[in-house]
Amino acid sequence: MPKIKTHKATAKRFKLTGKGKVLRTKGEKRHLRRNKSKRAKRASYRGIEVVTPGEIKRVKRLAPYLGK
Repeated sequence: MPKIKTHKATAKRFKLTGKGKVLRTKGEKRHLRRNKSKRAKRASYRGIEVVTPGEIKRVKRLAPYLGK
């Protein structure tokens, strides 16, 4: 069985936790950060869990070796 190609953009944007949850990063991290509160900037460090079943299925199909 040949290896499956990974969609590299998906692999860079998503992470898989130890329990198998898919995490994505928040946006608004690049510029215009002076106007944001320190608390909002700190909150942007953490990932957000992807909860939509269709999204999870698509991410796992595009990046099959994500957790490995």
